[in-house]
Amino acid sequence: MNVVPASVWRNPVHFLAFGLGSGAAPFAPGTFGTLAAIIPYFWFQQLSLPMYALMLLITTLVGIWLCDRTSSDIGVHDHGGIVWDEFVGFWITMFAAPTGLIWILVGFLWFRLFDILKPWPIRWADKQVSGGLGIMLDDILAGIYAWIALQLTFFLAAITLGGMVLNNT
Repeated sequence: MNVVPASVWRNPVHFLAFGLGSGAAPFAPGTFGTLAAIIPYFWFQQLSLPMYALMLLITTLVGIWLCDRTSSDIGVHDHGGIVWDEFVGFWITMFAAPTGLIWILVGFLWFRLFDILKPWPIRWADKQVSGGLGIMLDDILAGIYAWIALQLTFFLAAITLGGMVLNNT
């Protein structure tokens, strides 16, 4: 069971770090946080690629500070409810992603898979890097792995299914 500090509802920094409250879910806060990240993604996907990349840089840097500050304040490194890192990891996954709800679902599944399984070097980063950077880094890496998997999935679907994939919205 996810025990949520009361400060999440009083402190704007904690509220953001807890994914606008999505990290307060009683179970699977990382999954709920990733689901919540889809909502702003609908806006972000309309950005040009350079603007999307800038948004990723800003949300990553802000996220390092948010996660560090919140974990220090509540006295728990990488509390399960701190899900800003899931937001950024999902947004990395969806960089230059194909459009359509199916691709959001595929990106979501790939990201959650890599975030949960933590293949090398994700698990290493999760265990060895501390502070806000440590909280963010494993999800950044999971997002990069998921981005590669999503792009490969789209490529393979496009060459096998052709126009059916390319015309999906």
